[in-house]
Amino acid sequence: MTRLGTGGLCGIGAAVACFLVTALLGPSVFQPELEGAPGEPPYSLTAHPSPYLVIGLVVVGVVAGAVGLGLCFAAVRKGWRVRALPLLMAGLLAAVAFMMMPPVGSTDHLNYASYGRMAATGHDPYATSAADLPQDPVAGAPEEWRTTPSVYGPIATGEQALAAWIGGGSVRLTVFVLSVFNVLAFAVTALILYRTAGSEERRLRTTLLWTCNPLVLFHLISGAHNDVLAIAPMVAALAVLGGRARRRARGGWLRSLAAGALAGAGTAVKLPVALVAGGPAWALLRETWTQRGWRPACHLAALAGGAGAVTAISYLLAGPHALDQVRDASDMVSFATPWHLLDESLGRGSQRDIIKAGALLLGLVLFVLLARTLPKDPLPKDAPPEDAVAPDGENRRIAAAFVLAWLLAAPYALPWYDGFGWALLALLPWTRVDWILLAHTAALSLAYLPARAPARIMLPDDLSWLFTVVRPTVIPWTLVAVLTILVVQSLRFSGRSPATGRPRRASAESTG
Repeated sequence: MTRLGTGGLCGIGAAVACFLVTALLGPSVFQPELEGAPGEPPYSLTAHPSPYLVIGLVVVGVVAGAVGLGLCFAAVRKGWRVRALPLLMAGLLAAVAFMMMPPVGSTDHLNYASYGRMAATGHDPYATSAADLPQDPVAGAPEEWRTTPSVYGPIATGEQALAAWIGGGSVRLTVFVLSVFNVLAFAVTALILYRTAGSEERRLRTTLLWTCNPLVLFHLISGAHNDVLAIAPMVAALAVLGGRARRRARGGWLRSLAAGALAGAGTAVKLPVALVAGGPAWALLRETWTQRGWRPACHLAALAGGAGAVTAISYLLAGPHALDQVRDASDMVSFATPWHLLDESLGRGSQRDIIKAGALLLGLVLFVLLARTLPKDPLPKDAPPEDAVAPDGENRRIAAAFVLAWLLAAPYALPWYDGFGWALLALLPWTRVDWILLAHTAALSLAYLPARAPARIMLPDDLSWLFTVVRPTVIPWTLVAVLTILVVQSLRFSGRSPATGRPRRASAESTG
């Protein structure tokens, strides 16, 4: 038991070290070069490492991180415990270290800087592309998506504009400011998860699944992806509604209004956060139906009003083109998803309506299965009757089911999107679904080595199979297997705790 846990922590440490070295080595196939004045952050060496070295480091990091997390999951199930606070601090220190070095993995941070520069200089990022401003040192910096206006929400655009204003005409400094905002959002999420955990075992869970998760650190922090800006208000919204029924009643409709506003703020960063509001809405609808009273209905109205008001005002202020690219993006199919296999067999680009309908149907099926499978927080023996109507964490459990169904069924998926799932699972008791998401994130991570266009990075011919075989064939079939395992496990689910064999609501803690 102790050996499993110690081995798991060593694997996590080795993974983080591999990712840190990759970033420290400087520009490579994993790290685009950043223009800027000497001495400006972020900092790195200029070792010009070979593609073989950095790809090898990332592969070792992904495998070591996945195995390390898996060993920790197994050790916890066997009763292993370790203090969570040192792990929390280690994860936050690792995040700061990544922040001080240039982003790796993709070139999305160049797009963020470009859109921010457009907004800061009076251009509409929802109607302007990098190709329209080739002479601007920041707006014209993107390597990819050069003809594509922004697909990000208004609050994300505001953050990008602020970073561009602080960075002036420097790509390097603008990207650094974006990384600072990301780390702040990551830290806020980590602290919310830690403070709302309720027990030392649950605090350990939050640090393993979020703060010290090497795959989350690599993709969201080292990769500087703005998904973490949406995750922070998403988690905060569920934390606001995390109390028992009697505590929610004392808080009144203001608690629901605040949760809705936070969910709306996350939606104004990335639209899929809107799915999270489905969790609290589900729980409140259930209370309304069961109690047949006016209070849950008022809370539901406040939740919807807060979310709708923040989202609507944000998009109205952003202008008439804010949703143009979102509509276009809904037709996209990424190479590493199972839908790519169908896309190729049907005639790529000609059958997207079939794929969208299939993804929606699959998502609904997965939601039903996950809502049945994800664990419920146990009720104390002395809990009042009203808490049995909507037990603590019901809104979190259903929210997690909505978001995980989206992540696993979406035709367009990238490894950093899984950060949404990890943050929500960290709010729940231990579950076998942890293993499903671990396999999903690890597989997608190995699909994007790196997430940059091969023509841009001049990848050696003997590594081209990473783009021609692994990404479009091996990983999609791997994810088919992961989905199959999830469906089989869910259908076999008995409603009992795998650790104790007792019903979940009666158990002290689920460790499956």
